[in-house]
Amino acid sequence: MEINPEEAVDTNINGTKIIADLSTKFGVEKFVMVSTDKAVRPTNVMGASKRIAEIYVQALNQLGKTKFITTRFGNVLGSNGSVIPLFNKQIKKGGPITITHPEVTRYFMTIPEACHLVLEAGSMGKGGEIFIFDMGDSIKIIDLATKMIKLSGLEIGKDIQISYTGLRPGEKLYEELLFEKENTIPTHHPKIMIANVENHDLKNIENHIDELITIADGGDDFNIVKKMKEIVPSFLSKNSKFEKLDFNRV
Repeated sequence: MEINPEEAVDTNINGTKIIADLSTKFGVEKFVMVSTDKAVRPTNVMGASKRIAEIYVQALNQLGKTKFITTRFGNVLGSNGSVIPLFNKQIKKGGPITITHPEVTRYFMTIPEACHLVLEAGSMGKGGEIFIFDMGDSIKIIDLATKMIKLSGLEIGKDIQISYTGLRPGEKLYEELLFEKENTIPTHHPKIMIANVENHDLKNIENHIDELITIADGGDDFNIVKKMKEIVPSFLSKNSKFEKLDFNRV
C-alpha cells in the first residue's frame, strides 16, 4: 500500500539512519533491523524505503564497530495491519469481507515464530547479513477469508458476502523474499537463510540518503520518489501516480 513519501523517508530511512548512527557512535554490539518482503523488487514507497534502509545498515557494517544484521520476512498473523483482525471485525459486522483481488497471495507466520526467528538470526549474525526466513508456501487471501467465514459458522453468499475492491496503489498480487539476482546461503537453522546480495559503498549511499532527506524536506512527492528510484533501480511503481516516473526506465 502506498504511503506518504515524506513519511516513509522520515520514518523508515532517516529514523533508521539516526538509530544506526547512534549505535555505531556508542559502540552497540549488535543492531538487528526488521525489514519486509516488500523491499524485494519494490512497487511502492514503503517497500523502497525499507530497501534503502537495508542498504544503509548493511553498508554501515563496514565500519566494524557494530554488527548490523537485517531480517526480512512477510506478514505476521495477528499483528497490527494483519488481515485477520480486519476479517474478524468484518465478520462480526455481518460483512462484507473486503479483498483487493481474488489472486492476491501472501506469506504468513505467527508472532511467536517471527520473534523466535528474529532473535535467532540476531544471535547467529556476524554482521552485514540479510537473513531470509522460510515462511513456507504463500497463501491465497481468498482461501484465508473462506476458512475464517466457515469457522464462524457462516455461509458465503447467504450469510455474508465477499467484495473485491481492486488492488490498492503500489500493491502486489504476490510478495517475494528474494531478488532474481539473489541466492541464499544456508545456515544451521532450517528456517533461516542468508541472502547473497550486492554490497554498497558506505560513503556513496550516505550521500544519496542525505540528498534524499533534503529533497523530502521540500515536500515534492515526485522528486522524492524519483530519487528513491535512483537509489533502488528495481523500484517500479504499480497502480500508482508515480508510474509516470518509470516510463523512461523500462
